Amino acid sequence: MSRVLNCIVAVCPDMGIGNNGNLPWHPKRLNNEFKYFQKMTMTSSVEGKQNVVIMGRKTWFSIPERNRPLKNRINIVLSRELKKPPAGAHHLASDFRSALCLLDTAEMAERADQVWVIGGSSLYKEMMESQGTRRLFVTRILQQFKSDTFLPEINQDQYRLLPEFPGVPQDLQEEAGLQYRFEVYESIDQ
Repeated sequence: MSRVLNCIVAVCPDMGIGNNGNLPWHPKRLNNEFKYFQKMTMTSSVEGKQNVVIMGRKTWFSIPERNRPLKNRINIVLSRELKKPPAGAHHLASDFRSALCLLDTAEMAERADQVWVIGGSSLYKEMMESQGTRRLFVTRILQQFKSDTFLPEINQDQYRLLPEFPGVPQDLQEEAGLQYRFEVYESIDQ
């Protein structure tokens, strides 16, 4: 089945996305960015269906327990170690390909709308290098924070920056002294 794969991520200037299993910046500093993340990953384009969020095990456990599972979304956790979905997760898959196969089942085809990859780094890399149409929703935070986990480089031969995208603000954002901007990249058919 042909589907658009989306990923959503916030990055520092050096493409840092994490530090010691957490966001490099304090999440409360970017409340509006968090609302953007929620809106994008929660808003289905088909009435009666829900969007899917796919994340690695470490990303799942980095989400505060009170916020798991991510509401109004089908949560798929990837892990080669776990034998059953962690408490609250809807599905467990051993890898990204298995998660995509799960989405092709009749049950999921009836329930699932858009697919969102939300981390971590190796899952972003696999999604970015996969086949088919892919979109990267990147929040560029314009301040450097100490990071030990990074988003892979966005290859300009494989992705183009879109001049605009419905529902994505184009102007510079500022919140709690942090400036950031939203960018959307789309894969280039090769």
